[in-house]
Parts: sequence; structure tokens; C-alpha cells
Amino acid sequence: MMRKSLLAITLGLAATSALAAGEHGGSHSSTPDAEIDRTIQVEAGDMWFDPETLGITAGETVRFKVVNTGNLKHEFVIGDAAAQEAHREMMQAMGDSGHGDGHDGHGGHDMAEGAHGGAMPAVTIAPGDTAELVWTAPADVESLVYACNIPGHYESGMAGEIQLGK
Repeated sequence: MMRKSLLAITLGLAATSALAAGEHGGSHSSTPDAEIDRTIQVEAGDMWFDPETLGITAGETVRFKVVNTGNLKHEFVIGDAAAQEAHREMMQAMGDSGHGDGHDGHGGHDMAEGAHGGAMPAVTIAPGDTAELVWTAPADVESLVYACNIPGHYESGMAGEIQLGK
């Protein structure tokens, strides 16, 4: 009986981890099968992003190639300031537990929703890796923030602004 219980728990945890890992693996698309208008490369170093500001046209579909040239794991999350803050608070409450699951994921936690609706698009990038995120800029906001909300990273300067034009 004990073996069956342990097996059930193990299988349940494996299934949960697999589902959670799909949200923030090596690539993510908020617009599946979308036609890409352009590709923007973003470098994630230890406690900085380059570039720090991006200009994107509302409705434009962008493929972000995020290259982690640093020595730490980072995330690249797009959202409004309030949703970024909520996500950062959740990450602080979790400590680093959401990033030690071996899946380059958020450990199954839910992403905050931005004011423009839907979960914030995000990828987590291990040191030396590159992740892609395909995203279509909303038409109903003027600017958004991209950030790394791993505890201490945003506070050290890992954030940038997306200015949305018409």
C-alpha cells in the first residue's frame, strides 16, 4: 500500500512539473503561428539588460532572442509596472524555490496578469543559454516594462522599457 501511495505522489509531482515547465521553458509564444515582423536581440548580463529601452509599434509581432551572458539564471518578463511588481512580490515570497526545479521554469507558480489582459509573457534563461519569446505588442498601452524579477535582480537594475508607438 505504501509503495502505491509513493508511486502516485511521484507521478503526480512529475506531471505537475511537466505542466509547469511548459510555461517558461526555452521558448514561449504568446502568439502561436504568428508572422514575425522583426527579431530583437536582448542581452541579459548579471544585473542589466542591453538595450535598456525598446521602441515597438503597437500590433507588431516581435521575436525576442534573449541571450544570457551572465553567470546567474535570469528571466525576461514583459508586463505593465503593476503586474511586474506583483510578480516580483510573489518571487520574493517564494525565495529562489521557483528557479531551482531543473526545468528553467517558474516552479508552477502563476504569472500575474497585466492590465492589457492575459498572463505576462516570460522566459527563464540559464547562464550561457538563449531563449526566444514571440510577442505581439498591444494597441491599448503606451509603455510596458521588461524585467528580471528573480529576488534582487530588478532592484539591482535588471529592467527596461518598451515604448509603444502607433
